[in-house]
Amino acid sequence: MTDRRLFEGRHQPPPINWTVVLDHLEGEVLAAEETMARGRADEIAAWGRRADDWIPPSSLGPLPYDLRERAARLLQHQLAVAEALVERITQSQRQRDLAARMSYGPLRPVPSYIDRAL
Repeated sequence: MTDRRLFEGRHQPPPINWTVVLDHLEGEVLAAEETMARGRADEIAAWGRRADDWIPPSSLGPLPYDLRERAARLLQHQLAVAEALVERITQSQRQRDLAARMSYGPLRPVPSYIDRAL
């Protein structure tokens, strides 16, 4: 028996289950940690702007009992990384604010000396 979708140019996505979803979420957390390790403010800020809440696919059903501990560890890891992201973003904003005040603030008077014989 031949699958018609192959002839129509469409392929069915791989089956999604809780293990695949947890693998994906763990990959996202590790990617966020790697971004912070590189220390690039623009990349860190981009992670901070990702404000979409994750909604599990409706076809998954309840989390299997044997994956609950893994999911709980993942949640704790996500929360720790989120807290670190917030801290890094806050530090970056403070540094930018300070740099802006130093760079664009009013000029200080420059001392001038007149060399003249008494």
